[in-house]
Amino acid sequence: MKGKHKIVVKNNRLHYEFEIKRNITIIKGDSATGKTTLINMIRQFANLGNASGIEIECDAPCTVLEGNMWQMLLKNLSGNIIFIDEENQFIRQQEFAELVKASDNYFVIITRENLYNLPYSVEEIYGLYSSGKYQNTKQIYQEMYHIYPLNQDLSCKPDKIIVEDTNSGYEYFKAISKEKNIVCESAGGKTKIFAMLEQLKAETESICVIADVLQLARKWMHYIKCLWKKAI
Repeated sequence: MKGKHKIVVKNNRLHYEFEIKRNITIIKGDSATGKTTLINMIRQFANLGNASGIEIECDAPCTVLEGNMWQMLLKNLSGNIIFIDEENQFIRQQEFAELVKASDNYFVIITRENLYNLPYSVEEIYGLYSSGKYQNTKQIYQEMYHIYPLNQDLSCKPDKIIVEDTNSGYEYFKAISKEKNIVCESAGGKTKIFAMLEQLKAETESICVIADVLQLARKWMHYIKCLWKKAI
């Protein structure tokens, strides 16, 4: 499967309408936002068809993957849009990630956790909200929105970014910084951040530090205590 696919799932009370663009789409969000209801409606339609009172409009079959036989079911599906709820523990398994990568299906996964084994894009992480489009007829209209905006300006632009990491994290922020014409350097570990800040404070006006927040806060408290002792 390739390209965009528009999906409409509705009954006389609920109306979901959204578009997926890549083979993996993640739906996040708090409880009671309608994520599990969407899965239930697709499951009911698959089991009962039109007798369920649910309509699904899509150019590809929509199905729900769940249960202990998920491997066999997935291996026999082709060209489907597969919906998976977060209660299925197999979405965190390496075997599932490998089957997804080799599959020609599209996957819509509802989860509040990060799935590190799956190569999904930050652009395809969505939430659900009710727009009230059909408020007069008591129908709730559910739409998806990007959790991570694609175009968001920072309130300030630092002169330099310091990253504690020396590997993939550093390479990522270095590439992003280059696009924004910001210098990015690695501190070579958490313990070296403060020495680097001391060295740069006289020559750089604003510095953004990307590091473990809790550990950094503890070190800042120690640093402030030392300054306080010197002052008195």
